[in-house]
Amino acid sequence: MNVDLIFKIAAVGILVAVLNLLLGRSGRDEQALMVTIAGLVVVLLVLIREISSLFDLIKSLFGLFRTGLGI
Repeated sequence: MNVDLIFKIAAVGILVAVLNLLLGRSGRDEQALMVTIAGLVVVLLVLIREISSLFDLIKSLFGLFRTGLGI
């Protein structure tokens, strides 16, 4: 597994936490919630991309397209 993925997720988490704290303290709770949701969506998109590449690797490893069992 690539360590860069962990660092990307941690960086997004730290950035969201700081922005959430700043916006929450200034009384902008709605914007803080939107920042949290946006950070969650970004992390989920990164994870979905990595899971997709993992499935492609597994398919190519077992040769599912060559045997006609491709999904």
